[in-house]
Amino acid sequence: TGAPLAMVGCGLTTDDATLGISWHVMAMFAPSFFTGSLIHRFGAERIVAIGLVLLIGCAVVALSGLALWQFWTALILLGLGWNFAFIGATAMVADSYRPSEKGKVQGFHDFVLFGSVAFASLMSGAVYNAWGWEMLNWIIFPVAMLCFVALGALKMTGLRRTT
Repeated sequence: TGAPLAMVGCGLTTDDATLGISWHVMAMFAPSFFTGSLIHRFGAERIVAIGLVLLIGCAVVALSGLALWQFWTALILLGLGWNFAFIGATAMVADSYRPSEKGKVQGFHDFVLFGSVAFASLMSGAVYNAWGWEMLNWIIFPVAMLCFVALGALKMTGLRRTT
C-alpha cells in the first residue's frame, strides 16, 4: 500500500507504480514453485531467515533513494522475502502440532496471519501519510530483528517439534 503511494508522491507515474506492484506480486508467488524444495533441502528456519534478510535488503534499497529502479528492486525483494518467510513459517507451524490439533491450529494461524497482513497493509498507508516513506522502511528493521530473536529461541529450545 505504501510503495505505490510513495512512488506517485515522488513524481513517478501510476503506470510505474502499477508495474512495480505487478513485479512485487510475481515475486510473492512465483517462487512458491520451488520454495518447498528449498525448505526440504535446507530447513524451514533457514528459509525464514533468508526471507528476513531479503526483507532487510528491501528496506536498505528503499532507504537508499527514490529512483524508479530502487522502488522496483525494493518491491521485488519485499515479495521474495515475504514468500520465503511466509512459506517457511507455515511449514514450521505444520511441524508443530499433532494431527488431532490440525484444524484448530491451522485455523488460528491463518486468522492471526491474515488479520496481521490486513492490519499491516492498512497501517502502511497511515504510516506513510503521517511519517513518510523513510519511516515506513525503518519499521522493517525492528520487526525483522524480533523475528530473528523468535527463530533463535525456537532453535535453542527445540520447542518446534511436538510429534
